[in-house]
Amino acid sequence: MSGARQAGDDRLVRTYVVTGGRSTPSRNHFDHITLISLSASAGHLSRAHLNPEHRTILRALTGGAQSVAELGALLALPVSVVRVLLADLMELGHITTQQRITHATTLDRTLLEAVLAGLHRL
Repeated sequence: MSGARQAGDDRLVRTYVVTGGRSTPSRNHFDHITLISLSASAGHLSRAHLNPEHRTILRALTGGAQSVAELGALLALPVSVVRVLLADLMELGHITTQQRITHATTLDRTLLEAVLAGLHRL
């Protein structure tokens, strides 16, 4: 078996271990563009029982909200694995989700004009 093939096999085992053998989130479902941020109580919760991937997610979120896809890229893990990790963190109260911009009920015309003006300046 080649070295590249063995590394690929190790990665499959690693993702299985990271999620505790789970392939789907327990109850919370996240799509690729769901924005994740730290909850208001995240700073007061214990992180001792979290695995390294959970902690990496929480550190990444200290700088602000991140999408599920961005967190997957940061961790170099498949989005399906990141979804399981995020479900764990949400159930423990560490994270919260933010409403996607595509679900906004009203669009601020001033904001859209400012964005357009900025694009024209590029």
